[in-house]
Amino acid sequence: MSAYKPPHIPASEITPEHIYLNRRTLLAAGLAAGAAFATGVGSDTANAATLSQGEALKTVPGPFPAPKRAETSYQDVTHYNNFYEFGVRKSDPFENSGDFQPYPWTFEIGGMVQKPKTVDIETLLTQFPLEDRIYRMRCVEAWSMVIPWVGIPLKSIIDMAEPLGSAKYVAFEGVVRPKEMPGQRGFGQPMQWPYLEGLRLDEANHPLTIIAVGLYGKTLLNQNGAPMRLVVPWKYGFKGIKSITKITLTDKQPPNSWNLLQPSEYGFYANVNPNVPHPRWSQATERVIGEGGGLFGGGQRIDTQMFNGYGDEVASLYAGMDLTKNY
Repeated sequence: MSAYKPPHIPASEITPEHIYLNRRTLLAAGLAAGAAFATGVGSDTANAATLSQGEALKTVPGPFPAPKRAETSYQDVTHYNNFYEFGVRKSDPFENSGDFQPYPWTFEIGGMVQKPKTVDIETLLTQFPLEDRIYRMRCVEAWSMVIPWVGIPLKSIIDMAEPLGSAKYVAFEGVVRPKEMPGQRGFGQPMQWPYLEGLRLDEANHPLTIIAVGLYGKTLLNQNGAPMRLVVPWKYGFKGIKSITKITLTDKQPPNSWNLLQPSEYGFYANVNPNVPHPRWSQATERVIGEGGGLFGGGQRIDTQMFNGYGDEVASLYAGMDLTKNY
């Protein structure tokens, strides 16, 4: 990987971290419900597709209060995205993802686990009691957007495979389908594929960390990461790997794609920190989408909060760490 020299991506085509990559999600994730879900379900092959993108999902409300700001419109959330597998422009995911087939879908849970599994997401979304598996939550995602995600606690999914006590990290791998994803083929592709990400195990097990399977009460659209994506509300959004195919438990810190591409600009932890500027821009403020200027214009700016406003919930995970060095 060290010999790989990716093509230069103009700064204008890389969303500043304080604009797109800054997410605050409020998750309705009850530990008891998570334990019920973790009884596990798997299959060797995918069932015939019964779901489709944008299909309605029943949801249950979460225990956390919603953000004071209004939800961003469905139009804005589904038309202004970062998903480099479909192209580097913000409009590319909406314009170029029509050929992608998110169903049927299976993903693997393996590595340092007692019971490796191949899991059929259709089974997860259609056969388990609703109250045990899907929760309605809100996410403030900057640029900044307020999004009602539908998701499953990541811990519930990991526990299905019974991680070994020696596991310390969780690695994620995205799908590779160049025939369906134009950003993965030909000249100008921004990085090597598959897209890779990772978390420490304690971060992955935090109740605010979820695998999102929908938004606005509907299954995810292709441009938003169908059929499943990672949402970690206190981290910059490049941690939110989309269209996940593998979840692997390991004892070594896994690679992540943006760090491999530009290590001086993107670290492993990617905790939202307004006091640590990106080498090419400040991260002290973020732009609100849908409020003054529309998607591609000016827009109101607001202060970025440490840990994206979730310091009370997650700061203890990093006690004693230098968060400037460990960016």
